[in-house]
Amino acid sequence: MDKLEIQGPCKLSGEVEISSAKNACLPIMIGTLLNAGKTRLNKLPNLRDMRTLKKLLEGLGVKIEQNDDHWIFDASNITELTAEYDLVKTMRASVLVLGPLLARFGKAKVSLPGGCAIGSRPVDIHLDALKKMGAKIELSDGYILASCEKLQGSEVILSFPSVGATENIMMAAAYAEGVTTIQNAAREPEIVDLANFLMELGVEVQGEGSSEIKIKGVTNINKEIEHTPISDRIEAITYLVAALATESKIKITNTRAQDFKVVLETLESMGAKFEVGDDFILTYGEKISKGIEVETAPYPGYPTDAQAQLMALACLVD
Repeated sequence: MDKLEIQGPCKLSGEVEISSAKNACLPIMIGTLLNAGKTRLNKLPNLRDMRTLKKLLEGLGVKIEQNDDHWIFDASNITELTAEYDLVKTMRASVLVLGPLLARFGKAKVSLPGGCAIGSRPVDIHLDALKKMGAKIELSDGYILASCEKLQGSEVILSFPSVGATENIMMAAAYAEGVTTIQNAAREPEIVDLANFLMELGVEVQGEGSSEIKIKGVTNINKEIEHTPISDRIEAITYLVAALATESKIKITNTRAQDFKVVLETLESMGAKFEVGDDFILTYGEKISKGIEVETAPYPGYPTDAQAQLMALACLVD
């Protein structure tokens, strides 16, 4: 597609159902590596990142059955412990395979997201935490080489509430001996969803959604489970802002307003009015009029991924 051509002004109308959150689906798909049984994940969105991760997991030996409304993952026969650069470079979330592979099999070889040419490595937080848990880490030719006898539960203090590092440590801790405590953990709803997934696998998790998460590891996971990832809060925000910008009445369904409360409060302070239900938001089509000052921040602050939408909306207010 070379361009999108939009003819306006126009009004939006009707009802839109929000998709599952990509940023919840990706780590949970990777989390299926922990399970020697079959995992059914419902309502995975048809996105390029999903297809890339599917290819990566299949390269490790995961058998994946793709259906219209669900995918089934069978990681009972992992045949490869290397995540190659050609796939990892296209999707940074791929580095999350490091934690579960190392925890379950005692070794992993994962490309750095930027390969050999990378300067400052954003995965340092991940690696420092795994070292604290007893992993031996080497960097060679653009790859992370990780090994361990058995990961040990430890207290891990993150220098920044990194979502990826929190997810990697949570999955590594699923097989670690004892209790792992993550301090300054990320608090995003996607973190809570991963915690719920781990609990469905039989892992004990406490404190998800707070800055301190505790995970008690298990020795074996072999279950048949079914999980439906949470809906995408950024997609819901985008449709909401589109309705407000065009003074339109629409109904946004399959959404969790509690996951982006600060955004709703920001929009209300600009004069927006809407009805919020348990799983829907209804806009009234009224014009918003007030300017606003916003600072983005890690969750539960205003999300950076919803900054551009607010900037567009701000063009229309006094």
